[in-house]
Amino acid sequence: MSESTSALDSAQLHAELDTIFDEVLTDLTDLVAIPSVAWPSFDAANVTASAEAVAGLARQLGLETEILTAQQDDGTDGYPAVVASVPAPAGALTVLLYAHHDVQPPGRAEDWNTEPFVATRKGDRLFGRGAADDKAGIMVHLTALRLLADRLGVGVTLFFEGEEEAGSPSFRNFLETYRDRLRSDVIVVADSGNWAAGTPALTTSLRGMCAIEFEISTLDHAVHSGMYGGVAPDAMLAMTKVLASLHDDNGSVAVAGLHTERESDIDYDEATLRTDSGVLESTELIGAGTLASRLWTQPAITVIGLDIPDVDVSSNTLQSSLRAKLSIRLAPGDTPASAVRAVEEHLRANLPFGAQLSIGETEGGSPWRADETDPVVQTARQALTDAWGTDSVTMGIGGSIPFIADLLEVFPGASILVTGVEDPDARAHSANESLYLPDFKAAIVAEALLLQRLAPAQ
Repeated sequence: MSESTSALDSAQLHAELDTIFDEVLTDLTDLVAIPSVAWPSFDAANVTASAEAVAGLARQLGLETEILTAQQDDGTDGYPAVVASVPAPAGALTVLLYAHHDVQPPGRAEDWNTEPFVATRKGDRLFGRGAADDKAGIMVHLTALRLLADRLGVGVTLFFEGEEEAGSPSFRNFLETYRDRLRSDVIVVADSGNWAAGTPALTTSLRGMCAIEFEISTLDHAVHSGMYGGVAPDAMLAMTKVLASLHDDNGSVAVAGLHTERESDIDYDEATLRTDSGVLESTELIGAGTLASRLWTQPAITVIGLDIPDVDVSSNTLQSSLRAKLSIRLAPGDTPASAVRAVEEHLRANLPFGAQLSIGETEGGSPWRADETDPVVQTARQALTDAWGTDSVTMGIGGSIPFIADLLEVFPGASILVTGVEDPDARAHSANESLYLPDFKAAIVAEALLLQRLAPAQ
């Protein structure tokens, strides 16, 4: 990586950012005002309007900009993405800067302290849906380029997706369709967070995920619980026994064959974790090992769906069959296919009373771990440290970014950096989502430093 960093340093970039920061916040406020939810039950015109607004900001920087779509697997068009670029100078790298302009639904209005789609500043935080996840990521990329202007020494391609919160259904086809436009040496995915407000982090591991739907049957039809209860095993009894077998007494996953990775070098403070997660004071935490390892490098299984009559409409009936859905988080080093096999084998081995099992739909996304010896990773960590004035750390994320696997398959030689502006108080996906503005500013400066240091030495 280039050692020619004297042209711009952190202090100079922070000073230059201060002169335009009000304009940056105005642009972010305008983006937050667009309710760009890419779900079938919401107005798709808002996602189109969001793409047009983002494209307009890119064009203001002089970038060649297009709004593009690709087909989903069912043949329908995906939601619009923005692709903009500036070509690389001779001998320089090309860097792909990714973020997404779609957002999560706002949820219940009464849970918000501000209007979800009105960016509202309170002290050092800007509240609003998408203020952190991930319209701030878009503004980090655009503002870093604005700061560097004609001092940019690398090629850059912006890829602002429009359906990430909906599962990126056309993402792989988009990569394949526009492979030549998106081809790059370094990929920066600005859709993660930092260790804490004021402490920068580079995300170097992500758990994968898979989901399994299954049905358990014990009777050929539902019957009266008074007539046959105590003799005929109902499906709910069989289901509860199967579900209970998924964890041991301390809540650790008890499915053989699921991979566990090494523990992390840093760990969570239990009190902070309880506050951030909302675990009740009387509730014991589950699992074994460090808290960070339980969240980042161990598998987790959650029952996320169970078909059973609601209490308000229940009757004295033995249910003949029940469906359930499991969400399984995979440690780096595992694969969705292997995990699905392991869970299916476990379900079959733990069926009680001769119950019948039917496996339904499955889905999955691969885990990921960065190569921390990659010089690009080391350059990124130093840029974070310099921009924040605080040593950066590497961390994992318990959630998944499944499209990382697609990026690696389509661009196998690229270095991938997962960055972001969220902090533990950002509440992404929840009511009262917010952006911590000091970290937002530092993230912009860090990316400008990174792009400068990826340029060839002068």
